[in-house]
Amino acid sequence: MTAVLRRRALLGTAATLLVPAAARAQRAAQAGILPSAAAHAWAPERAVRVIVPVAPGGSLDILGRTIARAIQPALGQPVVAENHTGAGSNIAFELVARARPDGLTILVGSDPLTINPSLYPRVGFDPVQDFTAVIELVRAPQVLVVNPASPVRDVAGFVAAARAANGALTVASQGNGSIGHLAGALFAREAGVAYTHVPYRGGGPAVLDVVAGHVGALFVTLPAAIEHIRGGRLRAVAMTGATRSTALPEIPTVAESGYPGFDVVTWQGLLVPAQTPEAIVARLAEETAKALATSEVRDGLIRQGFEVTGHGPAEFGTHVRREAARWPALVRAAAVRVE
Repeated sequence: MTAVLRRRALLGTAATLLVPAAARAQRAAQAGILPSAAAHAWAPERAVRVIVPVAPGGSLDILGRTIARAIQPALGQPVVAENHTGAGSNIAFELVARARPDGLTILVGSDPLTINPSLYPRVGFDPVQDFTAVIELVRAPQVLVVNPASPVRDVAGFVAAARAANGALTVASQGNGSIGHLAGALFAREAGVAYTHVPYRGGGPAVLDVVAGHVGALFVTLPAAIEHIRGGRLRAVAMTGATRSTALPEIPTVAESGYPGFDVVTWQGLLVPAQTPEAIVARLAEETAKALATSEVRDGLIRQGFEVTGHGPAEFGTHVRREAARWPALVRAAAVRVE
């Protein structure tokens, strides 16, 4: 039996109890995860650390802990989430970049990994050279929101309001250099408008100030605002992804509102240090994919506003490289500075 056939056979055996055979094959092909016999020969010899680059309580932290719990039984060792914060997540990124490539140190990474090298004069890692992609877990669009009392109801109305204010319209983000800041800067450039950027320290405080009417609008990752949108405390104007959100399909995208090709999403996924053996990467990808396939994990993430992707090492690695190449020019053009 060829190596390819062995990998396909193992994938089918591992996921039999999760999804029907046809759906299982399609999902595996789309994800690019074809576990090999060698992958099953690897098992961690001691506890596995999942490094979370943000403080406890945020969506990335919750996701990291969820995945850690889900894969622990299969790996047969404790899988422990550790929060390492500071320097805009650079401390955590450097920690993993310098760790031994033995599968025992895993990063729950997101878009700052590919944005930060453009923001900071020096970082101790390269997002492409120092990491190996394991599996993309989720993506989520930014959502442009306003207070329900605002006259802005669509993208055209937002552009008109920005032009009428002649740069005085306040538009918040979750922080300087955040994906929301860059989404707003990219939209301003494409729409030919200007407004006053108001950076916050996190999406939560920014959302609350839009709810209170203290700031005119906000670009923020959908999970941070979705409950306020559902509760009527925020009005969603548009999503920044290429397609509509599964969680709020009634909200149009920026792309379909007159700006074709506009596509800015946050991504979250697992990465390990470069040079980690392929067998380890395959095993981690396989076990995580099985966790994502369970209704408990998948449905919970969708309710939060995430799109569950499950892209495997090859596809996820391509996305990381593409994102790393995308941001430097925009950061320079928008003169984005970190505090």
